[in-house]
Amino acid sequence: MVMDERQVSPQAVGTPLALVALDIDGTLLGRDMVIPAVTIEAVMRVRAAGHHVVLASGRSLVGILPVARLLGIDRGWVVASNGAVVARVSQELPGGYALVDVRTFDVEPVVRLVRAAMPGVLIGVEEIGWGYRVTERFADGLVNGEQRVVRDEGLWGMPVSRAILRGDGVLDLLGPLRSLGVTATPAGPDWIDVTPVHLSKATVLERVRVLLGVEAARTVAVGDGVNDLEMIAWSARGVAMGHAPAAVRDAADEVTGTIDEHGVVSVLHSLL
Repeated sequence: MVMDERQVSPQAVGTPLALVALDIDGTLLGRDMVIPAVTIEAVMRVRAAGHHVVLASGRSLVGILPVARLLGIDRGWVVASNGAVVARVSQELPGGYALVDVRTFDVEPVVRLVRAAMPGVLIGVEEIGWGYRVTERFADGLVNGEQRVVRDEGLWGMPVSRAILRGDGVLDLLGPLRSLGVTATPAGPDWIDVTPVHLSKATVLERVRVLLGVEAARTVAVGDGVNDLEMIAWSARGVAMGHAPAAVRDAADEVTGTIDEHGVVSVLHSLL
């Protein structure tokens, strides 16, 4: 990861602050895709106290940036695509952000494996900051950004940071996909995210932590999904949302309220 101390916010230098990693969907946003005012206020208060709030999501960058703006995060870091994309957010940058690190892989073997096993699965590959090239349009609200329909061969030809697979029974492909040397993460009963090997939100968050000079004991992570397991294990205080699957709740140091109970807010308030 190409980072240097000039990218550290002034408040990060010489102060015993916390790094707070927050998942988005199911943690900050519910099914209505609205961030409650109480959540926005809590995030702003934690940041005003000097703590580093880092959004860490399976969403693409184009899906994270609007959330950052709603939360008032005008300077800092965001981790997108389950760790495949890292960006620095700042109002001083063109477009409001700069890519800091992008991890990619060759998606052609993935596409060929999926087509041979389950021809009807929808496949998309991420175009950072824009949207997705897809074999068939995903329903509105399922992906962030634009969509451009292409043939299978239009998905490869250049390295990609993330591929998405959607279809009934697609979770049966987790093992075969991993045998190709990629990270395959279930994101629902009919959805798999594919990213480069040995990659997760946690691998990138650790690098951000070191850069910011935050003590390992001052890390907090809140999430509700299987793709949050590594992040929860990485943090000194790993918190699962109350509605998270049992595997996520069992792996956490503590369980907070559900999304309807604004569980993340109580965690944020505890830092003040």
